[in-house]
Amino acid sequence: MNVLLVEDEKITRISLTNTLKDEGFNVEACETGNEAIQKLATKNYDIIITDLRLPGKTGLEILETAKKNNPNTKVILMTAYATLETAVKAIKLGAYDYLIKPFSPDKLIVTLNHIQTFQSVVSENINLKKRLNLFENRQIITANPQMLKLVETIKIVAQNDFTVLIEGESGSGKELVARNLHFYSPRVKHNFIAVNCSSIPESLLESELFGFEKGSFTGANKTHQGYFERANGGSIFLDDIDDLPLALQAKLLRVLQEKEIVRIGGSKPIKIDVRVIVATKTDLMKLVEEEKFRKDLYYRLNIIPIKIPPLRERKDDIPLLIEHFFEKYGVKEKLSLLTPQILQKLKDYNWPGNVRELENFIERLIAISDIPGWEEEILSGLKSQDAIKESVNEETTIKDSEEEVPNYPKYQEFIREKELEIFSWALNKTKGNISKAAELLGLPRTTLRSKLGNYKDELNF
Repeated sequence: MNVLLVEDEKITRISLTNTLKDEGFNVEACETGNEAIQKLATKNYDIIITDLRLPGKTGLEILETAKKNNPNTKVILMTAYATLETAVKAIKLGAYDYLIKPFSPDKLIVTLNHIQTFQSVVSENINLKKRLNLFENRQIITANPQMLKLVETIKIVAQNDFTVLIEGESGSGKELVARNLHFYSPRVKHNFIAVNCSSIPESLLESELFGFEKGSFTGANKTHQGYFERANGGSIFLDDIDDLPLALQAKLLRVLQEKEIVRIGGSKPIKIDVRVIVATKTDLMKLVEEEKFRKDLYYRLNIIPIKIPPLRERKDDIPLLIEHFFEKYGVKEKLSLLTPQILQKLKDYNWPGNVRELENFIERLIAISDIPGWEEEILSGLKSQDAIKESVNEETTIKDSEEEVPNYPKYQEFIREKELEIFSWALNKTKGNISKAAELLGLPRTTLRSKLGNYKDELNF
């Protein structure tokens, strides 16, 4: 810590300077109040130790100037002429302590150590608050045109209460998008509850979502509010909705339609006011076709779809994300560790785990950055990933070259054949009802009718 010592008695000044330097403080000393004021005009000090009576400006004037320049400066006044009036005035002006001469140097050192401890706690508190803000008020970090458009879409969509379906690969930031939808919505002052449907055992999922009444089963010693009740007035985010069991899909559909829940063991419906946001890592329509996901629920969820591009499609965001992660973990000064070679490797890599994988990588880099040879270990980690990909690609190439390439018809013929096949299937399934066939195929009715016009000779409808 930087200390300014102002003392007109030469022996005391030299003695205190040497004592403070021995304790590890950076000390500048002067003998007059005017000298001290001049120093304060060009530099801030963590601590000022000043005599009350000095040639030129007084200790109180130094205190006043120091506090005006930097309110965080701690000022200790020393005097052999203590009065209650000056002590009160010093405290009112913001003095940290008031020492009566003669005093033991040990007493001054104890006071300075208290200041050091306090400043350390304050500094840590500030850093923790900054990091907490980064965690709580997480914004989408991007300069990518596609993502910037997505951010604008989020701000518009957030203003209404329609159900939103977020699609994206694992680690691409689906929860972050959900949090932004909540943040920009009128519900921002209420709870945002995030639930991962794949992480809760199926046997507990219903009770966690909808709650249970006291005595409804063994161990139900008190009434339990589910996630939907806790999110009342705010937003609930159901991640990995594709993993929701079929039995619970029917109950979720009822909640969305009726805006009410019934706790396990209860009979009275409870009205809720919740914005529902869901996310999937797989193609829900494909699950519908495989009868693993309810079609009626799919259409109820898919009111406003938002698709997040994977990181490999927006590599221009990688440098921004890296800087953000270094700041998030409070080590922004370590950004210089990223040599051009490492940065290029990070840009070249495809990040199958998306932003989550990149963040884990940066955490690991920060953790091992003090170990000799860390650069080689980091680069070898990326090389091994590349080697795996190259090996897979090489095996695929060899396999493809060994297999006989099938003979396909011309593109238009192939498409016509497949369209005829799928349209015939849909019409048979719906007994010729074009509206139901269009719904089954996930096509607008007008589009299907237009396409069917090309197959009048082959199809009867």
